Amino acid sequence: MDDGRLLLALGGMLIFALLASQLAGRLRVPGLLLVLTLGMLLGSDATGLIAFSDYELARDVGVVALALILFEGGLASGWSPIRRVLKPALGLATVGTLVTALITGAGAAVILDLSWLEGFLLGSILAVTDGAAIFSILRGSTLRQRVAHTLEGEAGMNDPVAILLVLGFIEWIERPDYGAVDLLQEFVIEMGVGAAVGVLVGQGAAWALRNVSLSTAGLYPVASIAAAATAFGAGQFLHGSGFLAVYLTGLAIGSTNSPAARTVQTFHDGLAWVAQIVLFVSLGLLVFPSQLPGVALEGLAITALLLVVARPVGVVVGTLGSRFSPAETVALSWAGLRGGVPVVLATFPLIAGLEGSLLFFNVVFFAVLVSTVIQGTTFEWVAARLKVTTNEAALPAVLTDQGSTRRLGAEVIEFGVRAGDAAVGRLVRELGMPREALLNVIIRGHQAIPPRGSTRVEAGDRLHVLVRQEVAVEFRGLLQRWREGPLEVMPRPRPARRSLIFSERPWREADGDASRPDHVGPVAVAERVRTRRDRPGSLVVLADGRWAYIGTTVAAGSAQAVQQAARRRLSRADEEAERSWWREVIGALAT
Repeated sequence: MDDGRLLLALGGMLIFALLASQLAGRLRVPGLLLVLTLGMLLGSDATGLIAFSDYELARDVGVVALALILFEGGLASGWSPIRRVLKPALGLATVGTLVTALITGAGAAVILDLSWLEGFLLGSILAVTDGAAIFSILRGSTLRQRVAHTLEGEAGMNDPVAILLVLGFIEWIERPDYGAVDLLQEFVIEMGVGAAVGVLVGQGAAWALRNVSLSTAGLYPVASIAAAATAFGAGQFLHGSGFLAVYLTGLAIGSTNSPAARTVQTFHDGLAWVAQIVLFVSLGLLVFPSQLPGVALEGLAITALLLVVARPVGVVVGTLGSRFSPAETVALSWAGLRGGVPVVLATFPLIAGLEGSLLFFNVVFFAVLVSTVIQGTTFEWVAARLKVTTNEAALPAVLTDQGSTRRLGAEVIEFGVRAGDAAVGRLVRELGMPREALLNVIIRGHQAIPPRGSTRVEAGDRLHVLVRQEVAVEFRGLLQRWREGPLEVMPRPRPARRSLIFSERPWREADGDASRPDHVGPVAVAERVRTRRDRPGSLVVLADGRWAYIGTTVAAGSAQAVQQAARRRLSRADEEAERSWWREVIGALAT
């Protein structure tokens, strides 16, 4: 294929992947499943458009793609959420993966009439969860964040464990003098070296990105790619786990407050998608669909054993002492999606020339298809039935640098508005937002809408709220009311003629909180229209129909009179924050 045709084919493949991702959302199936299907259709056993059977090239493509995917996964999460679930995530990635591999391997040995070592090799290939698939379903779910971050950490750390098990069992099959002690020794060395390299390169890269000023923002993604390549390459060169090293480097860089953190994150998000597409298409090309029916019964039996027995037992053992509820344990078990990683690992026995390795590859590919279809399409439904979901996104779409936001004592909460929610149809000012929270932006379709008090919330909106950490727990109650109600909004009272008299006086401490007043004198507050953010203050409607602005002083009267008073305040203001507040008051009184 000449260069022009190659680029044309690549462009067409990427366009199909974009369309597949859109279609997958409507069909409620993982988008990468459609990309994998594309590879199968283009292969020599279907349309025959692309003849591809180079397992070594597919493995090399897979290794590079997995490194990029793991780096982006670490970059997107950062250390903060992973640190809080490090014990269960590490337990699942190590003990959980080993237990899953042994149980699945023992069953595979019986079902396929294999030796125990061959069965454990196949079990090790199938034990690993797929980072791309896990990250994909988590970023579209409302799973409890502790469970979601545990799965995220497991997906980042179990790849090195599974790879070591696969390579160790291949060595054990080829060398009779190799044994469990050798496998354990190699595991400790590779994980230790990989962790050390990841920490050193990650901390060095994070320091450089914080302190070295590059000439253009476009160079920061180049620097991050250099860090990822250095971490992976150094880890492999020093006989450690390059995959663990690159994931830890991503975690370190994702936690740093660099000048172009958002640029780096966006770049690697797109690069990881390209890596996933290339990986799944190339793996699909390797498959001969006509061979899959021959392993269907055995593949179904092994997959059922994996999903119903091996993975749940691995989760229970791997999370001992981590205080997950039974429902959360079931959710962790059902979220163990297989994807491109097991198929890449299935090429290792083929390249090593082991007897029966093609059978391994077909069984693994069949199991991946079944896992992706069944678990990928039912996970959200299962999580909802187990009641382990919340009112906020498990892994919110990052619109700002969340690392910097957390260090400043706040967090960003994403609330997805569903049809039938109490918040649907409400104005922003009717949502009952506390002073310690601010609705930053409303994502509606493909648009970002700056919220105003008069903006009406619609089903399908995603509300991004900045909340101070000290009130974040109490804020969850408001999210519940947005979902289920009640959100009671009293109609604005019609003012009596005598109530329109304008008055102004100092606001005293005994009057209460100027940002959330209950009364102005003897008159109750009927509605809080605006809340000042830089200092205590608000604009309210009183029960007698008058308007009032409150701060160091309180002025009450008709909308026109209060607006005139606010204009006088604006003309005397000497700070920009002060002027912004009075402009906001004047604008609200004009509507």
